[in-house]
Amino acid sequence: MAAVPTEPSHPPLPPHELRFDSGRLCLDLVATAHPDERLTSTDRLRAWLVGAGLVPDPAALPVCTSAWLAAFCELRGRVGQLVRGELAGHPAPAALERVNLLARAAPPAPRAVRAADGGLVKALHDEPDCPALLAAVARDVVDLLTDPAARGCLRQCEGDNCPIIYLDTSRGRRRRWCSSEVCGNRERVARHRRRAALARA
Repeated sequence: MAAVPTEPSHPPLPPHELRFDSGRLCLDLVATAHPDERLTSTDRLRAWLVGAGLVPDPAALPVCTSAWLAAFCELRGRVGQLVRGELAGHPAPAALERVNLLARAAPPAPRAVRAADGGLVKALHDEPDCPALLAAVARDVVDLLTDPAARGCLRQCEGDNCPIIYLDTSRGRRRRWCSSEVCGNRERVARHRRRAALARA
């Protein structure tokens, strides 16, 4: 289980530094632990909740405490145990029990409201609390692991030392990396260097 990060005085991460490319909300949460800890403060957790679409904007989440941070990091560890256990064929009963418990709470209730330009945008019926937001992630992993088609798309990134798990929804199911721009680019650069070294030899 990953340690719960402390609250150093780091500025919030820009949204582009948080990854939302795994194909599932619950897997995006797991990805916040790699390559370095991303959820190092409540501000960064708030940015993740907004970027993941659980909260429409930061103003909709006036309260976010260190207890929330600890709870999301704990859930992240449980989700990681579950999905990696599925890939390896090793059940994680304690993690499953905890996720099922968290999934029992009602997730935030969405509603559509009119924006200034007249279009409809998503809002929340009430200010979300921590159990409701945890439930949204826990329900996502329950849905993922109980759907045979989705579960069959789970993949471990083939990048060196990359633990990220993603859903391979590519045509032909031939996606090899969590991100073509990140691990895929590293692999292409490494391959080019190997070829150049062989040519020099």
